[in-house]
Amino acid sequence: MTREQVKDKFRRAFAKENIARVIFLLLAVFSVLAVFTIVGYLLYASIPAFGRIGFFRFIFGSEWSAKSETFGIWRMIVGTFVLTVCAVLLGGTLAIFTAVWLVFYCPKKIKKIYTQIINLLAGIPSIVYGLFGYKFLMPLLVDIFHPNNAGFGLLACTLILSIMILPTITSITKNSLEAVPMQYYEGALALGCTKNQAVWKTLLPAAKGGIISAVILGIGRAIGETMAVQMIVGNGSGYPLGAFSPFTTLTSNIVQNWGYAAPTEQAALIADGFVLLIFILILNLCLIAVKKPKSGNKFFSRRLREGEKNDALKSYRRTGSIQDFLWIVSWAVALLVAFTLAFTVIFVFVKGLPNLSVDFLFGKSSNAHNTLAPAFVSTIMLIALALLIALPLGIGAAIYLNEYAKNGSVTVKIIRLFVDTLAGIPSIVFGLFGMVFFVRGMNMGYSLAAGGITLALIILPTVIRSTEQSLSEVPDSMREASYALGAGKLRTIFVVVLPQAIAGIVTSIILSVGRIVNESAALIFTVGSASTFIPLGYGDSAASLSVLVWKFMSNGLQVNEAYATAAVLLIFVIVLNLLVSLAEYLFNGRRYERKKNTAV
Repeated sequence: MTREQVKDKFRRAFAKENIARVIFLLLAVFSVLAVFTIVGYLLYASIPAFGRIGFFRFIFGSEWSAKSETFGIWRMIVGTFVLTVCAVLLGGTLAIFTAVWLVFYCPKKIKKIYTQIINLLAGIPSIVYGLFGYKFLMPLLVDIFHPNNAGFGLLACTLILSIMILPTITSITKNSLEAVPMQYYEGALALGCTKNQAVWKTLLPAAKGGIISAVILGIGRAIGETMAVQMIVGNGSGYPLGAFSPFTTLTSNIVQNWGYAAPTEQAALIADGFVLLIFILILNLCLIAVKKPKSGNKFFSRRLREGEKNDALKSYRRTGSIQDFLWIVSWAVALLVAFTLAFTVIFVFVKGLPNLSVDFLFGKSSNAHNTLAPAFVSTIMLIALALLIALPLGIGAAIYLNEYAKNGSVTVKIIRLFVDTLAGIPSIVFGLFGMVFFVRGMNMGYSLAAGGITLALIILPTVIRSTEQSLSEVPDSMREASYALGAGKLRTIFVVVLPQAIAGIVTSIILSVGRIVNESAALIFTVGSASTFIPLGYGDSAASLSVLVWKFMSNGLQVNEAYATAAVLLIFVIVLNLLVSLAEYLFNGRRYERKKNTAV
């Protein structure tokens, strides 16, 4: 081979690497573009309502009347705020106790099992929680307190929503507690503290930043929750002045009024969703501020270190009776959480499994006889389209973030910021965006295509995060060995790195499938709720399994069918959780083998 041929070969290889880098960068930047598009387009769609009503009248007005075309969301804002505060106070407290118990007190033999319990709580669809609250919790509260209504209101909503946000806060708090250096615990013991004193007075305050982040994420989940709240809140015209006073939240207002809304009211509902989106963006900014490195917040770091020392010294001088009581409370809360999950699953299975039959699952559907066959087909089609879009985008973005971008660069920080922002947007906001952009703006109509593209945006952050984490676990020695054998960066990524990270990619697929199966609010606005015929293409409208539960419950005549469909959803959730555990087991096994071989 001549010198010119060698130079030409290197030029082509260099050009190929540069082209690949640009492509991966564009895939990573897509998340930034998606967030700007969602915010910008919803703002554009909200301008007519703000212009006709007036921004301040819309925000601070308390009347919502389609007849007089008077629309104000202040009582919805108050209702959302009060419900969120109550749910976070209850659910957050239970979650922190659960996380402390799981990290410090849980027996090793059941720790993995209890972790699966938390994961299963997180995976249960919100529509199933709504069904459980509507058919069991509300009648129970009526029997206990004898209110004037059917149990709608703040108390039932708080109980259900606190269960829903508990897994999120528990998981993040658990990770924060496990990240506290072991020296803190050993130092507390060296000062004469008991284990309970060390846990509650030293280790828990040391994880303060992570706990605050967990609570903020829980607040975001509570504010954005739609279907469960809509079924239990009561949609009253007043404020949440009592435990059984029906009221309205920002999300329930959208679902309750959209179906029969005139164009003027629909514009106001879109503006409602835009205000909800702004609240979520503000929460994300708060989360970013909390997540800043301690070195970037000298005051917080200094106070934390001083607090740790003082707490340890105070613990040395105390008997520890309060900490011993908290230990008992943590055990009680852990048992309560496990009981809640078991009872919810058993209740749905007892009510739903007897109503399952081969005909109901796979029979022919008609106007007089509903089956799950159309929902199975539509759900599978939605999964296929969403993954077809999200996987290339997410894996490409993860490759750029982990393989090409420099650690700590401004570009990486911006992209990760927008990925986190996209992950925090409520599904009801995705649904509104899908409605105004895909259904109307691109003339797709209510269709599986509009729903699948919207779902791809919803699951994209999950794919990016999980894939990036898996890529970061691949040892650099494998990349260096590939380079030493003459392979280029692009070939190394596809031949060496990605195959080693396949377990993490599979995990992201399983998690994404779970999110798609559980989704209902976004699909109501983009796919619709038609359930009579099996869809023949992506231009058809068809209800997914979760939407079908909502449809069965909304007419009030097919409760048994709702239970049966909810049982099928729970079976899906359990199977998906087992698959995630299997993928993690295989991934950890392969990682252990790599470390063993490297040591040899």
